[in-house]
Amino acid sequence: MPPTLASLVQHSSLRLVVRAGEDRLDTPVRWAHVSELADPVPYMEGGELLLTTALTLDTGDAEAMRRYVRRLLGAGVVGLGFAVGVNHEAIPPALLDAARAEHLPLLEVPRRTPFLAISKAVSAAIAADQYRAVTAGFEVQRELTRAALAEGPDAVVARLAAHVDGWVALYDTAGSVVAVSPDWAARRAARLTPDVERLRERSAPASAVVGATDDRVELQSLGTGRRVRGALAVGTAAPLGTAERYAVHSAIALLTLTTERSRSLQAAEQRLGAAVLRMMLSGQPEHARTVAGDVYGGLLDAPFRLLVAEVAGGEEPSAEAPLPVLAEALETAAARAGEAVLAVPEGDGRLVVLAGDGGAVVTACAGYAEREAEEAGVVVGLSAPAGPVTAAAAYRQAEQALSVARRRGRALVEHEDLAAGSVLPLLADEAVRAFADGLLRALREHDATGRGDLVASLRAWLSRHGQWDAAAADLGVHRHTLRYRMRRVEEILGRSLDDPDVRMELWLALKATGEGER
Repeated sequence: MPPTLASLVQHSSLRLVVRAGEDRLDTPVRWAHVSELADPVPYMEGGELLLTTALTLDTGDAEAMRRYVRRLLGAGVVGLGFAVGVNHEAIPPALLDAARAEHLPLLEVPRRTPFLAISKAVSAAIAADQYRAVTAGFEVQRELTRAALAEGPDAVVARLAAHVDGWVALYDTAGSVVAVSPDWAARRAARLTPDVERLRERSAPASAVVGATDDRVELQSLGTGRRVRGALAVGTAAPLGTAERYAVHSAIALLTLTTERSRSLQAAEQRLGAAVLRMMLSGQPEHARTVAGDVYGGLLDAPFRLLVAEVAGGEEPSAEAPLPVLAEALETAAARAGEAVLAVPEGDGRLVVLAGDGGAVVTACAGYAEREAEEAGVVVGLSAPAGPVTAAAAYRQAEQALSVARRRGRALVEHEDLAAGSVLPLLADEAVRAFADGLLRALREHDATGRGDLVASLRAWLSRHGQWDAAAADLGVHRHTLRYRMRRVEEILGRSLDDPDVRMELWLALKATGEGER
């Protein structure tokens, strides 16, 4: 405990006497300061015991004394020590009345007690309190270290909560609670997820204070790099003391070490995953199972999906790029659901993920694509469900879906959607449109002269599969007129409409330019 006015009054060698403010003697004293200025407020920081002999004060003016006392209180001065027997034989009545009226603790300092003795007593008490805090902090650090080594992060959270007499929660990179103590704080911790997400957006180390006075929560980031790897929330009813802050800093260091160690293990697992994936794609599922062992559980045997993601434009991902963020989000989803996942960054700026079909990882990928992928500039291709023998085919499917996603400007495309849908959306490509415009340009130029309607006639004839009477009826012309127009199409294009490839190309050209819908 820091020194208080009460502890100074009880100090036998100081012989201080309380003359006013008896109800405020439990206030902590941050320092003892001597000043004879009529207005010492500009030099106060708050928490001081001000010592004076009233050398320059107009102690006979009651109004002046009231203003003096109010200024001291406004500056956060916790008490006034008045030396008697120096300039005044007793505390002036005007000052005494003002102190009592404003409830400012007023201590009478006898002549034989020098101000220096009071300053030394305050300084010694502060030093002793700091020493106790440091000693207690070292002891807590040892306790937390033993807990971290023997039981892991959950034990660190529990020990810290007991030490700060509050609650503590540990969050992962996604802002989800992974450990909390006591149990009743789980709901309170979950409500802080938006605050943790805002903290994650800042460069580490980062901190924030949220909540009301009686439910004060400090958020601290975890991680040694610039990116936040997690967060620690400490909820207390009052600001943390020195010993409690030592404990929090120790917990942050231990949890950060745990995080960094996990990252090293993840890097090793990532290298193993890359080797396993290469074996799967080269048609060696049995070798892949042997190398993987139990690391991926039954993931390599059960139906799975392959996901290929890249940054739009093919940019190389950095530590701050969206692909590592996507990988972390998918791994976090897998950890929460108790699933295995194989995520491998490729050197060409891609991320390849093998995940169980219908599991939390695939769902999380779809959610990421819907919420963040477009803004982050990430495109994703997802294969159809596959097994170990068809892994290479699934990879090709994911690449094909990725190519379509890139062309369509979509964040996520599933290969199954391509198989179940129409081929026409695949024509939404600038190269295809350019080909179509070039193929139909001569017919459009002919129609622009007013010498016929060859494009519309071609569209009607193709849509009726070459049936002259039906197509002519659609156009409202005689079938001989339509035959003449089709001969003109062949002459202008220099191609025969008897060729099925020519008919197919012309129909796709009409569709690509939108003229096949008229």
